[in-house]
Formats: sequence, structure tokens, C-alpha cells
Amino acid sequence: MIPLRAGCFQDRAEVARLRQALAGGGTAVVGPTDAALVGGVLAGMGGVGKTQLAADYARTVWQAGELDVLVWITASNTSTAASGYTQAGIEILGAEPEQAEKAFLACLEPKAQQRPMRWLVILDDVADPADLNGLWPPTSPYGRTLVTTRRRDAALTGDDRRLIKVGLFTEAESLTYLTAALAARNRTEPGRELAALADDLGHLPLALSQAVAYIIDAGIGCAAYRALLADRATKLTDATPDALPDGQTHTTAAAWAMSIDRADTLNPAGLARPLLQLAAFLDANGIPETVLVSPPALTYLTSHATTADAKRDQATPEQARRALRVLYRLSLIDQTPTTPYQTVRIHQLIQRAVRDSLTPDQRDRSARSAADTLTAAWPNIEYDTTLAQTLRANATALTACAEDALHRPDTHPVLYRAGRSLGEAGQVTAARDHFHHLNNTTTSRLGPDHPDALSARLNLAHWRVHAGDVVGAATAFAELLDDQVRVLGPDHPHTLTTRHNLAYSRGLAGDAAGAATAYAELLDEHVRVLGPDHPHTLTTRHNLAYLRGEAGDAAGAATTYAELLDDRTRVLGPDHPNTLTTRSTLARWRGEAGDMTGAATAYAELLDDRTRVLGPDHPNTLTTRHNLAYSRGLAGDMTGAATAYAELLDDRTRVLGPDHPDTLSTRHNLAYSRGEAGDAAGAATTYAELLDDQVRVLGPDHPNTLATRHNLAYSRGLAGDAAGAATTYAELLDDRTRVLGPDHPDTLKTKGNLAHLRGEAGDAAGAATTYAELLDDRTRVLGPDHPNTLSTKGNLAYWQAQAEDGDAMLGNDDRS
Repeated sequence: MIPLRAGCFQDRAEVARLRQALAGGGTAVVGPTDAALVGGVLAGMGGVGKTQLAADYARTVWQAGELDVLVWITASNTSTAASGYTQAGIEILGAEPEQAEKAFLACLEPKAQQRPMRWLVILDDVADPADLNGLWPPTSPYGRTLVTTRRRDAALTGDDRRLIKVGLFTEAESLTYLTAALAARNRTEPGRELAALADDLGHLPLALSQAVAYIIDAGIGCAAYRALLADRATKLTDATPDALPDGQTHTTAAAWAMSIDRADTLNPAGLARPLLQLAAFLDANGIPETVLVSPPALTYLTSHATTADAKRDQATPEQARRALRVLYRLSLIDQTPTTPYQTVRIHQLIQRAVRDSLTPDQRDRSARSAADTLTAAWPNIEYDTTLAQTLRANATALTACAEDALHRPDTHPVLYRAGRSLGEAGQVTAARDHFHHLNNTTTSRLGPDHPDALSARLNLAHWRVHAGDVVGAATAFAELLDDQVRVLGPDHPHTLTTRHNLAYSRGLAGDAAGAATAYAELLDEHVRVLGPDHPHTLTTRHNLAYLRGEAGDAAGAATTYAELLDDRTRVLGPDHPNTLTTRSTLARWRGEAGDMTGAATAYAELLDDRTRVLGPDHPNTLTTRHNLAYSRGLAGDMTGAATAYAELLDDRTRVLGPDHPDTLSTRHNLAYSRGEAGDAAGAATTYAELLDDQVRVLGPDHPNTLATRHNLAYSRGLAGDAAGAATTYAELLDDRTRVLGPDHPDTLKTKGNLAHLRGEAGDAAGAATTYAELLDDRTRVLGPDHPNTLSTKGNLAYWQAQAEDGDAMLGNDDRS
């Protein structure tokens, strides 16, 4: 009996591929002198519609008069396959039962001097290639054999058999099916809901048909059914209709149960099921093999193996790889070893069914074990940005299906690692949002004084700094510090880290002197508690030196960085990222101290080392190229700098994406260097385009957005629109005062440029008044001997003279 045609059957691409394969694929056609027709093997995961495709083909060729004999056998094991041949021998040949099987297979052989018999034998649902040993129909120029199976073993294919992989519905096929199936029952749903439902079910034909039946039987809409699916407390069996449609014999959840059972019996026995359990909590679109063969994965496989032999010895990476291959052969996963970052892919409903099979306790332990595998595979330093992106996707998938387990009994480290990875990849607002959510969940689940909750607050404040909210971050650090001193004590490493970050944020907020004092005090504590060579101690020295430079002592900063470089090289090694960062900062302050050529040389040497250690596309390597271009500009080669920035922009866009903060910074410096090279109008246009993107990506109050507004006004002034530039600076001054505070260096810089442009626009008296106010502020904030204070004093004298005698000499400015 050929299975009934499913309602709203889709004429898929596989239909044409099947017909071509069984027509010989162009190598053979039906005829007495031609070679044997190619046998077809339809392979795919349970529920993709293999049996329906085979039935459609059988009906088509039978109705077209291409066959004399058609035999359909459900060949789930050796016994059923042999029984099918026996029945065919009895009904077609009238053979005795004992001889019917052999007689039927013999009659399929072509015989000379006899009228040829055109036949098609379909062996449906073959569970094991070994079941067909001795039972394959013979090769014949007049015969065709079609097998459906979930297996992908090499034994199923050969010279006269072609494997045809049956996949999921396409998006268009899913939408067409759902629309037609509901319309057949006088139901309509919005196209967007149907498309979303198809996505939720992973475009699996069996799941789609059972979803339609449930929707009709329950009298609900697509949105309600999708809500049922999204409920973590709902199992797949709860979303299955009581009466299955189209003569189906098993539910979606049961479609893979037999395959999992069979996989667990294959060598290495007992490991396939626990490996599938781990994969069920990770990203369906790609799991790196390194995750599934990591030490925590092997420990899980050993402790959860389903055979005594497998439990006896620790599982090995090779056994884990062989278990993956078993799951692939049973069509429970897809495996592409040539794509190491996404080696394993698994259908989302298989994942759901596997998770549904676990008890609550098993589910929690499996989820935390999956988190352990990610943590073990996650490198401390993300040299490979593609791997980092894949690991983040897996952490997101794990959190989506098992977030509660990741907070029992405490917050799993993978949640912190995923957030840091976002920030390290330049997605600073995403990192901030990640830790905002983590802060809420840890506080609600564990209490506000739990160390994990305090760590989440620390990370949230940290990424608020990088997202541009420096003032808010400083306040958050100060509040956190009080709680950490109370809960953890003043000498706890996390408490010291918060003091470090509080000093850092205060420096960014414009209080360089206060930050320097805080770092100096913290350095003493770090030396006392952690020792002089501890990485945190060295980091504090690094930031203290930076503030010396910001306070105007560029030469002193360079000297301090040179000393720090010796210590970091000794303690961490010459290739450690922190050592390389110190070399980068040392080059910067050498340039600021007047040694432009030495800075450029240092950046060039650093670029070679970072390329060797990190690779040419690592963000830090690209940053070195950025700084090298900057130093060339400072040395007077603005045209060369612009060329270098243009080349870097292409690479940063390719590696990091067009909206990454570093990519936007490169566009900013490219515009600046073009303006300095003489193309003021072009620079203004580029700044205006960049400003739109920064407002969209970073927000209107981010320091980088405000910096672009600053330079846009400056380039307009260079292009001759002094009055318009002055107006823009006045508006920017209000915003920088509001966001950064009146004493922030960037606020003072804007005030200086406003004064200059007022003078250029003809208001010398107004310029002098503004410079006088600025001089008071800079003397109070920076001190009387700071270079910017001295520059302001000179500009004030110039514009006072201008106001008296009307001369039109060009004064200095405070470009950013």
C-alpha cells in the first residue's frame, strides 16, 4: 500500500532531483539496451517528508504507465524487508511462501528471450544498512530501487545508487504550505504570523502539519500557538494534536526517539545520547567542535554514558568525534568538519525534544555542563574574532533555553565572559545592555550583596564608561565601592578593581588630578596586597603614567612607560597583550613629547609584532595601524596619513563591520587628515555623514559623537564659514557641559575653539572675553604651567590686542 498523499503536498525541488536520479541522471533511460538505472536513496532527518516524496514518485511513474510492477515495503528491519519480498512473490508469482522471497528477487533479474518487466521497488524507512544485506534488488536496465532512510552511511551508496539528501522546506514552501493547509479548513492568518511560525518550527514539514492540526482542533490562532511553543514549561508533546493528520503514526517529538536509541548502540556505544544532550543547549546554527571535545564535555560524556563500559574509562576526544559522526549518520545533526567554527548544526526541534526528555535536575546539570564546555573553549585573549562571535552565539542560545540553571547555585562564569566578549569586539552598548540584564537577574535571584551580583554591577559600570556615560559610571563605581568594602572588605581584589575603575572614570570625566591622586593611593594598596609584579599593580602604574601625560608632563609619562615596559616584559613576556599595549602608549607619549619620528618608528615596529602575535585582522593590530597613521599626520605627512586611514577603513569595515566604534573612529580621523591636507569642504561633508551614523549607533551624547560635532564645526571654520562654526561650537558647548561637566578637557577645548571662531567671525572682543573665562578655568583645573593653560594665555593676549587695534593675525586653536 502506497501511503496516502499528504494534504497540500508541496512539489519541492527534491521531487525533480528524485525523478532525474531514477531516470539515470542522463546516463541511462528506460530501454532494453541501456545500462542499469541508478538507484535512489532518499536520506534525511525524521519529519522532512522522505516517505511522501517516495510515494509521490511511485504514483507518478505508475500513473504514467512506466511500470509493470510496483512494490512498496516498509523495511524498518531485516524481517519486515524479507516479509515484503515474500508477500510480493506470493501475490505476483503465486510462489510458495518458503520460496517466495528468493523467487521474487530472481524475477527482477533481466532474462534473455523474455519480455522485459519494468519494476520499481521502494524500501521505506530503512533503519540500518546492514538490514538490507542480501536483500538489495538486482541491477537491471528495466528496474528502479528507491530507499528512504535517516541514515547517511557509505554502505547505502555505490556505483548504482545515488544519495539524495532531503532537507527542510524553504521559507517560500513553508509559507505556501501553511497558507493552503489553513485555507483548506476555511482559516486565514496574517502572512507575518505564518512566516514567524515557520521559523519557530524550523521549517520542518512534519511539525508544520501537526501545528496546523493543533491550531484547528484547539480553535486558536498562530500567535497563541507560537506563545505556547515559546513557553519553556511547555513540552513538544503539549503542542501536538490528539489526532495526527495525514495518516501520520508518530509525533514530532517521537520522530527522532528511535534514531537516538539506535545512535546510542553504535560505536562508541553509550556516548551519542549524552553528546546530543550537550548540543541541545547550544546554538542550533553552529557549534565549534572544540566545544564538544573539551575536557568538561568529556567529563559529562563519561558520567552520563548509557553503558557500563563507557562509564568505566574517561571519554577521549577521538571518541567524542566518533560519537558526533554517529549522530551525523543518523541524521540527528549536520556536520561539516571543514568549517571548524560551526562544525555541528542541529535542528531546533531536535534540541527541544532532547531537552524535554530530561528531568528538571538533569536539565540543570546538562545546561551548566554545556556552559562549562563554552568556558573551557573560550580563549582568554580573543585572537580569532570569528570564533569569539560563534561562542557568543552559543552562549546566547544557552541563556535563552536555560537561564535559570545558569544562576543555580550561583551565576555561571560564561555569562560574564559573553558580556566581556561583546565589549572586546567593540559592541560596547550591547555589552552594557548585557550586564544591565545580568545585574537585574543576579540581584533578584541571589540578593544584592551576593558576590556575583556585585561583579555584575562592576561590569555594568565598566561598560557604561565605554558606552559614553562616564559621569554615570563614576557614580555607579562610587556606590559599588561602599558596598564592596562593607561586604568583601577593603583588601578584596574586586574592591581594589572598583577603586581602579573609579579613578579611571574620574579621569575620563575630566578630574585628572583627582584620578592621579586615587591611582597613587591605589598603587600603594596593590603593592601591599598583591605585590609589585601583580598584573593589577602593573595596570595601575600604566594608568597613573597616562594621567601624568594628560596633566601636561608628556616627557615624564614617556619615561614612566619605559620603566613599566621593562617590568611587564619581565613579568608577562614580550608578546603579552598588556606588554604590547604599554609599547603602544609609550609610542604615543614620545610623540606628544615632540619625538614624532621616534613615535612613528615605534608604531611601525609594534605593528610587525602585533601582526605576528595576534594576526593582521585582530582589533589591536588594526588599532596600531590607526596610531601609525596618526603619528604620520603629527609628523606632517597628512596626505600619507589620509591614504593609510583609507586603507585601514576598508579593513576595519571588513573585519569589524561598518558600525563598530573603531571603524567610526577611522572615518573620523580620515576626515580630519583630509581636512588638514587641504580639503576642508570634503572633510566637512565626511564629518556630517559620520555624525549621522554615530548618533544612530552610539547616541547623541556619546563622547565620540560630540567629538565629531566639534571637528565638523572646526572644518566649517576652515572652509570659511566662521560665523556658522561659532554657532555650532556654542551649541556643542552647552551639550558638553551638560554631558561631561564644565571642567572636562573636551568642554574646555570646545570653549577655546568657540573663542577662536568668534574672533575669526569679527568679534575680537567676544573672543577675548571667552578666552579670559577659559584661562581662569584652565588655571584652576590644569594649573598655571600646563601647555593648554599657556596656550590660552597667549590667545587671550592676541585677541585683546585685536580688540584694540583690529589686526587680522591668525591665532592658535584647540582642535581635537
